[in-house]
Amino acid sequence: MDTAAPLILTLQFDERSFAFFDTQRRRYFPPDRNLIPAHLTLFHALPGEHLPQIEQDIEAISSPYRPFTLDVTGLRPLGRGVAYALASTELAQLRRDLALHWNDWLKPQDRQNHQPHVTVQNKVHPSAARALLEELSDSFQPFQAEAVGLELWWYRGGPWEKVRSFGFSA
Repeated sequence: MDTAAPLILTLQFDERSFAFFDTQRRRYFPPDRNLIPAHLTLFHALPGEHLPQIEQDIEAISSPYRPFTLDVTGLRPLGRGVAYALASTELAQLRRDLALHWNDWLKPQDRQNHQPHVTVQNKVHPSAARALLEELSDSFQPFQAEAVGLELWWYRGGPWEKVRSFGFSA
């Protein structure tokens, strides 16, 4: 096992929410670059050599959580793509607690202010991204998604490899 590879931590959605976001991603993401399912990233690069401690921390910090609702508040331009913006006080608190616990390990990208989103298009020409943003914005109505747990992944340059899921079940 390559413990030098980074770990990615994502939010796990309920089946209905995941199906919506993943369908959108398969529809709008360039197929040759769409190697992973739709996701909401919490941390992009945790140190793989600390996997046992990271798993233990996730279990301890997430164990009080029950599934919770996220508000899908709008669409967000990414320059070369489009994402759905999400908001949740529970998600913000959970991520803050994990970030404080892992402060010494966090890379600059994971130290930034977290803006929860699910990318459904990326790696396209900016004009194509603007067109999709306009198209999706025309019919967008705020809705809710359900968070049911966390998922930890290995990143080794290609499709992500799932390490483990951590369900919310307090």
